[in-house]
Amino acid sequence: MSLLGLAVMVSGALLLALLPTSFGAAGYVAAIAVLTAGYGLFQTANNTAVMASIAADQRGLVSGLLNLARNLGLVSGASLMGAVFSLASHADDIGKAQPEALGSGMRMSFAVAAVLLLIALAIAFTGRKLAARAVRGTPSLPTTMPASSM
Repeated sequence: MSLLGLAVMVSGALLLALLPTSFGAAGYVAAIAVLTAGYGLFQTANNTAVMASIAADQRGLVSGLLNLARNLGLVSGASLMGAVFSLASHADDIGKAQPEALGSGMRMSFAVAAVLLLIALAIAFTGRKLAARAVRGTPSLPTTMPASSM
């Protein structure tokens, strides 16, 4: 479910970068709906997986750390995307910026978000594969050096 949520979020961010240009407000609303659904799916599945894998006496601490990580991500992400928007819109004063410049800033911001989400999806997918290997007992790294490297 976490992987599916991330994939839906990637789709939503790409839609936000593309749809509003062609479909106006309706494209924006549809893309936000997709992004929000993906976020909800990812957060629920990810938090459940983390909480299920820890001892009962550590759940309070881990729950607090999950909330801290989420809040740090929201604050730093908003700051980063604000900087991307500012750079992409080339506007010194957002109140006097042309609509085309604002649209360009928004499209670039969501395109960057889609790339970052793709990286997160790749990390999550790789982590899942490594965890599956560990469960099967297959080592993720060679435990001995090949004879040719000695």
